[in-house]
Amino acid sequence: MPIKIEELKDSDVGQWVNYKRWQIGRIKSWNNTFVFVVYKCNEEWDRYQDFTGVATKPEDLTFVHGKRGKIIDVLAGHVGR
Repeated sequence: MPIKIEELKDSDVGQWVNYKRWQIGRIKSWNNTFVFVVYKCNEEWDRYQDFTGVATKPEDLTFVHGKRGKIIDVLAGHVGR
């Protein structure tokens, strides 16, 4: 289900999202029009807020659910550690 800006709350900052099912990032902030998502951060996901958020249409985003741990481990570079 697409994200609705009017339903976002402070606790959604840092949540993992899918962009059109092919790119994953973390919510940095939002305004009345866009959700700002960090998609690239040199694999330093614990510092994602230090990187630029990309203005993304909320209807193109969904929250990551399900096998979240495996996805996050891959993105964060924790696989094989």
